[in-house]
Amino acid sequence: MADPSPAIEQSAAPVDRQATYRAIALRIMPLLVICYIVSFIDRTNIGIAQEGLERDLGFGPAVYGLGVTVFFVGFILFEVPSNALMARIGARKSLVRIMASWGAVTVATMFVQDEYTFYVARFLLGVAEAGFFPGALFYLSRWFPSARRTRMTAIFFIGVPVSGIVGSVISGGIMHSLGGVAGLADWQWLFLVEGIPPILLALAVLCWLADEPEQVRWLTPAQKAAVRADLDADQRLKGGAGGTATHIGLRAALSDPKVWILGVCACGAYTLANAVSFWAPRIIADAGVGDVLNLGLFSAVPPLAGIVAMLIVGRHSDRTLERRWHAATAWIVAALAMFAISLFHGNVLAVVVLLAVLAAAHYSGLTVFYSIPSIYLSDRAAATGIAVVTSMGSFAAAASPSLLGFIQSATGSLGLGLQISSGMVLIAVVVLLVGVRAGDLKEKK
Repeated sequence: MADPSPAIEQSAAPVDRQATYRAIALRIMPLLVICYIVSFIDRTNIGIAQEGLERDLGFGPAVYGLGVTVFFVGFILFEVPSNALMARIGARKSLVRIMASWGAVTVATMFVQDEYTFYVARFLLGVAEAGFFPGALFYLSRWFPSARRTRMTAIFFIGVPVSGIVGSVISGGIMHSLGGVAGLADWQWLFLVEGIPPILLALAVLCWLADEPEQVRWLTPAQKAAVRADLDADQRLKGGAGGTATHIGLRAALSDPKVWILGVCACGAYTLANAVSFWAPRIIADAGVGDVLNLGLFSAVPPLAGIVAMLIVGRHSDRTLERRWHAATAWIVAALAMFAISLFHGNVLAVVVLLAVLAAAHYSGLTVFYSIPSIYLSDRAAATGIAVVTSMGSFAAAASPSLLGFIQSATGSLGLGLQISSGMVLIAVVVLLVGVRAGDLKEKK
């Protein structure tokens, strides 16, 4: 297969781009993936902790759903400011700040005593985590040209399903083994143990990563020049295709209709994300799985399918340089699976299989979709534009958990809520296919 990167003038010692980008990926991707895994574990571990919180503090589905919503309120309010700060202090320092903050808040969550302190803790966790996801995507755009970035985004997104596998098993194991030790409840141990890793990882990021290729010693001068030429060629192509190189800052992002279109699409993506990440344990529990350890093990099954699917779809999307239909097809499958779950909610086997299909389709579509903003937006607009799109998606992420929680409290089932959510996803599919033309995503092979 021909190298997809733009060509530059050959020097006396031609640069092997494949080897260069492989070296970059091996250097930065493992740590970024681990950070994302821990991020999602700390964000979604209340799905496993919910049983203990309900037992000890009386938190029903409505309180739990509102707690998930409050997280996204803090996330939305501070997403764009966090990325604006990143533009001033750099991606590496921003990631360090974010991870150390969310680790401290996660540990502090073990001290919640009622629903109000629970809401405060969730809000502060959203504030702390704000900016990590778009910041990481922007960081990747500083190292990989667009024709290679979907593969890297897919690798980065492995952190989400892996967090579902590792987090569910570890969280279930912590609560099963440590409950009552030293006078602490099982859910208190959960937040204490899982709040320490992000603090340690913040130190690792500070020591291991750099903001730009030119700042590292492990690339040769020729390799640095080749990477810079590829990234600069990316920007010239995007600027020539649509004039987006003039987009600067929040005002330009908000005035760009494509940002709003992608933001509506992100609402569908985040609706799926909540169903997979926050509600899968409850869906499985409602199907008849009561033991917390078994709940963790069953909750780990769907993300396994997600890992395989997202890598295959992400690679195929890069090979064909097609984004819209890859994302749209995945979301259609996910919406149908979500609707089907509402019909088979009492069958454990059917629910787990459908959740696996839902997870595979969700992660595949999410991987491809989030390669679109960095392809469309210029280098100067990327950080803010991605943050705006993510913030808009977070509005759906904030509303859907409360909707599902209140519907379950009122009806005794998540069925109606899942059906409404599947409709929201299909709306996002229509907006993506109608609002974003293939010509808006021009890339060179």
